[in-house]
Amino acid sequence: MALPSVRRSVLVDDVIQRLRDEITSGRWPVGARIPTETALIEELGIARGTLREATRALIHAGLLQARQGDGTYVRATSELSGAIQRLGSELDEVLEVRQGLDAQAARLAAARITPEGLDGLDALLTRRATAWRQRDREAWIEADHGFHQAVAAGGGNSLLNDLYAALGPALRRSMADHWEDHGFDGADPRGHEDLLDALRAGDADRAALSATSNIDATGDWHATTPPSRPGTSLPGPG
Repeated sequence: MALPSVRRSVLVDDVIQRLRDEITSGRWPVGARIPTETALIEELGIARGTLREATRALIHAGLLQARQGDGTYVRATSELSGAIQRLGSELDEVLEVRQGLDAQAARLAAARITPEGLDGLDALLTRRATAWRQRDREAWIEADHGFHQAVAAGGGNSLLNDLYAALGPALRRSMADHWEDHGFDGADPRGHEDLLDALRAGDADRAALSATSNIDATGDWHATTPPSRPGTSLPGPG
């Protein structure tokens, strides 16, 4: 079998990078359908075979997902996130990984987060509390995950931040699945208001303890509480 020409390989790599840039920049958000094959061929000025080869590579990497008869959709923002989604990790496994990431993120943030970063966390907690009171599941999930992601970003370690972001889709999926489980408390201050107080004080040990106490509480609830039946009303904030 003949090897592909260097020129063609370089062209495919360039197209892969251009498509990846659209995804990682957020111009093509997760869940969105990408432009049609015809539109991309015209915009990029490439052959159909080149585009299909690049698209297949991104599907294999987990960034894109082809839906028969419906088009191609963005599945993840990075190869790592795509790999985690393909594994279909359960909430227990995600929580075990988060134990280490959250504790270290909190320690780093206690020493490095800026005043602007602290104000951003405060705003996210306000949105989180409002969403819980209004029983707005999607808004609550976005605010809750946004808070933890912002703590990771506040630590100033880009690798840890990327690893945390890669867990985002799996964590969101698990939280959405268990939103109506009996005993789920979306107003629990552990790992949230308590963590923000520790970060404002610059107390790394207390911040790490607060971050992990939130995960411990979630794990304990998940291990001991059976899922509720569809249609069960949500419990009030504890």
